[in-house]
Amino acid sequence: MNFLAHVYLSFESDEVLVGNFIADAVKGKEVLKFTPGIQKGILLHREIDHYTDSHEVVKEFKKELRPVFGKYAPVVSDIYFDHFLACSWHHYSTTPLADFAQYTYKTILAHKAILPEKVKGYLPYMIRENWLFNYSNFEGIKRVFEGMSSRARFD
Repeated sequence: MNFLAHVYLSFESDEVLVGNFIADAVKGKEVLKFTPGIQKGILLHREIDHYTDSHEVVKEFKKELRPVFGKYAPVVSDIYFDHFLACSWHHYSTTPLADFAQYTYKTILAHKAILPEKVKGYLPYMIRENWLFNYSNFEGIKRVFEGMSSRARFD
């Protein structure tokens, strides 16, 4: 769910960016259906997740969130991390966050034909609500949390 971090870590490659973005919706060997560049992004996403999920600081953060957010603690932590990245964006990129967000949406939409159905389902809301940019403010992450809560199957 930490979309901003993943697309930022795509090394300025459009196909890697798309693969990194769609990776959570691509299971197992489905990765082989995609071009080498998109595959590279999917595999990069998995490596990033493995690294962060096994990092002690991240484990401790999720542990702190679990009493309040239960099974959603990992997703909530991802959203918080994107919030922290968005708030500090100027330290990591010379491209303004608003411009980077629009470039990302444009790049993903240019690959719409290969997007998994799950991604096609939430992408319009993501673009309309400008999640990538709005991770930088509390109102934006509040809307992300509210949307997530409305789709949750359990408390």
